[in-house]
Amino acid sequence: MDRRQKSILARFLTVIAATAIAVVGLFNFKDWVNRSEALQAMQSISTKVAEYREKISIIPPEAYIAKLKDEVKEEGGVRLGRLQYRGLFIEPQAEPNEILLYSEKKYPSSFLEDGYIVLFLDGTVKWMPVEKFKELLVRQQTDFEIHMLEH
Repeated sequence: MDRRQKSILARFLTVIAATAIAVVGLFNFKDWVNRSEALQAMQSISTKVAEYREKISIIPPEAYIAKLKDEVKEEGGVRLGRLQYRGLFIEPQAEPNEILLYSEKKYPSSFLEDGYIVLFLDGTVKWMPVEKFKELLVRQQTDFEIHMLEH
């Protein structure tokens, strides 16, 4: 292989490597945007749930949450995925850090870790890693809730 062929091969390999890095970067950026939009949509739902609670003094029913998800579609509501609502199982004397609503997010093609977007009873919205979320949920679930979810 002469010097010219080596130069062409080196340039070709550089272009291939740069392209591969760009593709991986775009996948990660897409997932990051997806997660950011879902967090914004959950925050929008949080605001509307707080308004409902202020007006009516109770946790809204699940049908109201479904309606809110449809309303926030333009804000990333589609990216929220399947919402899990725990309002039925929350006691009136529940702590502010009680999980009210959550959605699992998986990123198999990304460097982002899988986790959950969580809305707490006090209106806080957070991203939680899978293990941390599951530990908190297990501590908060009642036997009745676990039984209902199994059936």
